[in-house]
Amino acid sequence: MAMRTPPLPIEELRALVDLGELDTVVLAFTDMQGRLTGKRFAARFFLDEVLRNGTEGCNYLLAVDTDMNTVGGYAMSSWERGYGDFALHADPATTRRVPWHPGTAMATADLAWHDGAPVAASPRQILRRQLDRLAGHGWTAQVGTELEFMIFRDTYEQAWRAGYRDLTPANQYNVDYSVLGTGRVEPLLRRIRNEMGGAGLTVESAKGECNFGQHEIAFRYADALTTCDQHAIYKTGAKEIAAQEGVALTFMAKYDEREGNSCHVHLSLRDAAGRPVFADPAAPHGMSATMRHFLAGQLAALRELSLLYAPNINSYKRFRPGSFAPTAVAWGPDNRTCALRVVGHGASLRLENRLPGGDVNPYLAVAGMVAAGLHGIERRLELPEPCTGNAYTGDAEHVPAALRDAAALWRASTLARDAFGEEVVDHYANMARVEQEAHDTAVTDWERYRSFERL
Repeated sequence: MAMRTPPLPIEELRALVDLGELDTVVLAFTDMQGRLTGKRFAARFFLDEVLRNGTEGCNYLLAVDTDMNTVGGYAMSSWERGYGDFALHADPATTRRVPWHPGTAMATADLAWHDGAPVAASPRQILRRQLDRLAGHGWTAQVGTELEFMIFRDTYEQAWRAGYRDLTPANQYNVDYSVLGTGRVEPLLRRIRNEMGGAGLTVESAKGECNFGQHEIAFRYADALTTCDQHAIYKTGAKEIAAQEGVALTFMAKYDEREGNSCHVHLSLRDAAGRPVFADPAAPHGMSATMRHFLAGQLAALRELSLLYAPNINSYKRFRPGSFAPTAVAWGPDNRTCALRVVGHGASLRLENRLPGGDVNPYLAVAGMVAAGLHGIERRLELPEPCTGNAYTGDAEHVPAALRDAAALWRASTLARDAFGEEVVDHYANMARVEQEAHDTAVTDWERYRSFERL
């Protein structure tokens, strides 16, 4: 993989620490749930010790549920194994300022065992392995993620005490592309845009979306690893900035019965000289043979890799006809009813995976797309005809309707085991099992309203 230029080179970080402008460095990795997890260090200690030697963290951080409960079924971390440590090593190419916290910088970590072996189940390592496979063909992946969120006038603490019911959305009606609607929350959107820019992300735009208080901030695409690192930082940073402004925002896939929060993932390939691999102006739809095989692989693998795109119980509630979230395993040129949409022209030609929601772990989603594409290329899969109408009413296969179904497809997938290895498949199958069992034992408000008096 080509060397990446950090937003804040180590030499500049050291100079800023010497000047007293920076005093804290956050070292963090992205956990299974897509959250930044790590430690805050005194900046001088980070430069003198942690940058060279790394630090430690309990290995249960890749073996807990969303509530940080220890759960069984993980081979790498358990009471029987003593819940030991793994090592966090800073990737120097990821150092950056954190403008929304005074005097603070951040670096992204890779995880390793004490013998130096990478932690296979770490999301960043899972993506690195697929990018190495792609590099074996002489290609790199360029990726952009489009992440939607909903803003509420309540603080996070107020929302918690209210049981997340009867919250006040920042907009009371559909503000899709509305300049007036975004103007209502521009102070918050502006802070997020500007401070993400200060953290080294290249901001493109902000726009309103369909659900009440729903918005999207878009960032320029980059190489796959950089985009996923930035996605995780943006998601945490946007929540922290919102909290500082006395409001709350959520990326959950489906907050209510209206439109959910999506995270469309755009991907293209470039060769070693930086030339686009997908474009062939003389071919049908302008797609090269490589792109056709890559896209055919997405279709072939979509159902069995759905766990990587929709990892939670709530994820599957987005997939409803007419919701702009896909239900059909189909592709189409500029067709938003399909799970896979082909967009752009010439050098910008790319595929868009519309399956992931705002709760997706970007490293896992992009790793899944690369693995699926390589499956199509290495087997020279033929691409079926595109869907040019309404995919919701077509006869294509459907995406899994529930986490239980997606987990079963993942566990049984030879493609997943060949691409990711037994350890990774078993690890994330267990994550799905834990989530499913927690849901199956919960009693919901819906059940109480429906049953308390009338049944």
